[in-house]
Order: sequence, then structure tokens, then C-alpha cells
Amino acid sequence: MKQNSLINKLCLLVLVAIFVNACATTQEVSVEDESLQSGTDGVLVESDGVISITEDDVGASASAFTDEDMTAQQMLAQSDSILASRTIYFEYNSAKLSDETLSILEAHGAFIAENGNVEVRLEGHADERGSREYNIALGDRRAQSVRRVLLLQGASTDQIDTVSYGEEQPAVLGQTEEAWAANRRVELIYKVR
Repeated sequence: MKQNSLINKLCLLVLVAIFVNACATTQEVSVEDESLQSGTDGVLVESDGVISITEDDVGASASAFTDEDMTAQQMLAQSDSILASRTIYFEYNSAKLSDETLSILEAHGAFIAENGNVEVRLEGHADERGSREYNIALGDRRAQSVRRVLLLQGASTDQIDTVSYGEEQPAVLGQTEEAWAANRRVELIYKVR
């Protein structure tokens, strides 16, 4: 049992390292916050704010999974952990997950699988374009996409619940591309028993 846990942790560490290395070679990241240092090798992950993850931070992110004295609640409370990214964004009219979000979800799936006392509700959302019924269905497809990745990482079906709000609970009000992009999302809402 300990050996499987160690192997899972090592696999997660390797995945995070591959993710950071792969993202370090791309130049498609746009930084508007001048407080973040430019020229660092790494990737930016958007959550409630912007979190910068660099190669130096890989050890810090992975350490959230290696400290066996930490409770699940403490691991979720760490703001510098990959688990702090709990909003997954989607392209227009799509439920497809990007490579960056897959890496984040793989970490969440491993965390859920290793902590049987953790439950997560996946709340699917859409922007206001399209009918109410269509947006409810699209929000559900997005939540189901996230659910499949978490299950593939070993999370139990008993630990995951999905709900779709469609366009009913926008994160940002407005009829701009920026507002619509912020509303095309799945939020991971954790509960620790």
C-alpha cells in the first residue's frame, strides 16, 4: 500500500515536471500583471487571481502530495499548490480540455484518489449565448469531461458529483468576449468529511 502511494506520488511529480517543462518551451502566455516577473521559465495558471508556477515551484507544488502529516484540508488550503487552481476554462461551444487543464485535473484526481474523505462537486457553466436548455446541456458536458479525467486518475464515483448551472450563475457580468470567456467554466468545489 505504501509502495503504491509512493509510486503515485512519483508519477505525479513526473507529470508536473513534464507539464512545466512543456509549457516553458511555448511562448503563447500573455502577462498583463506587471507584478509578475517576466522572463521566468514556467506557466501561468488562472484561478481567482493569477498564479505563476515556475520550474522552482514544481517542488513546492509536488510537496503538497508528499507531506504525509498534512490533512486533506491543509493541502487544499495551500495557495501555492496546483490544487489552488479550481476553475477550468473552456473554449466557445466546447467541452474539450486543454493540455494545461489536463495537467491540473490529473493532480486533482490523484489528490482525490489518495484522500477517501474528500468529495468534489463539479459545477458546469456556460456563457449567455445560446438557449437556456442548450447551455444547461453544455455545462453538463463540461462537468462530465472534468469528471472523466478525475475518475481516470483513481477518484471514486462516490467522491464526485456534477451539476450544471448553464448561464444562470455568471462569474462576470457583461456581453464582452472577456466576460463570456470567464463564464465558460467548471468549478471544483471541495468538501472534506
